Amino acid sequence: MNITVIGAGAIGGVIGAYLVKGGYNVTFIDKNEDHVHAMNENGLTIIEKVQQFTVKVKAFTVDQFLETRETLETVFLAVKAQHTVEAIESVKDRLSDDSYVVSFQNGLCEEEIASVIGIEKTIGCFVNLFADYLEPGIVEYGGVGSVYLGELDGRESKRLAELIEVLSSWGDAKSTNNIQGFLWSKLAYGAVLTATATTNMEIADFFEDAVYYPLVTSIAIEVLQVANKKGIFTESFDGWTPNILYPEYQKEKVDAQFLELAKKLRGYTKTRTGIWRDLAVRKRKTEVPQQLNPVILEGEKLGLSLPLLTRLVEMINEIEEGKRPLQSENLEELELAFK
Repeated sequence: MNITVIGAGAIGGVIGAYLVKGGYNVTFIDKNEDHVHAMNENGLTIIEKVQQFTVKVKAFTVDQFLETRETLETVFLAVKAQHTVEAIESVKDRLSDDSYVVSFQNGLCEEEIASVIGIEKTIGCFVNLFADYLEPGIVEYGGVGSVYLGELDGRESKRLAELIEVLSSWGDAKSTNNIQGFLWSKLAYGAVLTATATTNMEIADFFEDAVYYPLVTSIAIEVLQVANKKGIFTESFDGWTPNILYPEYQKEKVDAQFLELAKKLRGYTKTRTGIWRDLAVRKRKTEVPQQLNPVILEGEKLGLSLPLLTRLVEMINEIEEGKRPLQSENLEELELAFK
């Protein structure tokens, strides 16, 4: 299997490097010219908590790859959500009848991919890894999580089984007939993490402070209400159990869940979200609007009011534009949206 990873940052870099380490033929495509140059010159380095490794790779910018006129076979798309359509449009003419794209992304990017190349060429993927692009040629792998892959129509397939075998070079990837259940569950969890990114607090500190539980559970419930209305059963993963929040809220279990998540996060080297890093360090646009606006729009269609998600997206936009600082007071203001 020839694999092309488009987006060699946090997720694409980690997954791709492990596949190279496992002996697979992997090509990396990234728009960051410095990153591409560093990977070609010095290899791709993955830094973990107690070790690191470097693999020799072949990497291209998009323009460089298009000059090769190569046909794509298996594509792992790992760009930020806001760049999904642009990335797929740039390479769609290189796909054959048997090619397909796997979305290693946050949000509901599978729908956008399928709108360009068709559902038959699109495979859904839930990925929950803690990783960060640090500098050209170097990615930090800060915490292991889950990976689930699934056909968008829920069927089993030969290509799905092949992908699970390939990903065993990374870890324990699994297949699912309910990929939407995982994606919507992560949207709820991701919305909670987005709230932490409006502050300078570490995620574990946030989860250990019970004063924030009413707020963060309400944020998650807004997402889960939409999923429930759509008939989607949300799945549990990595210590996150959405069904104790909605449809039946179980306070003691929810409180215990946040404490367990905090304990787990204490073992990770990555202590804040990629969203926070985009805002505080890289000073660039986040993928929050592309993740949460589709949820808000679906909610509106279903007659649901989602004031917390709406205000949260507005706050992120204000921080991106330099109109709002990163501070815990943002959470106090956000609470006003549902009081």
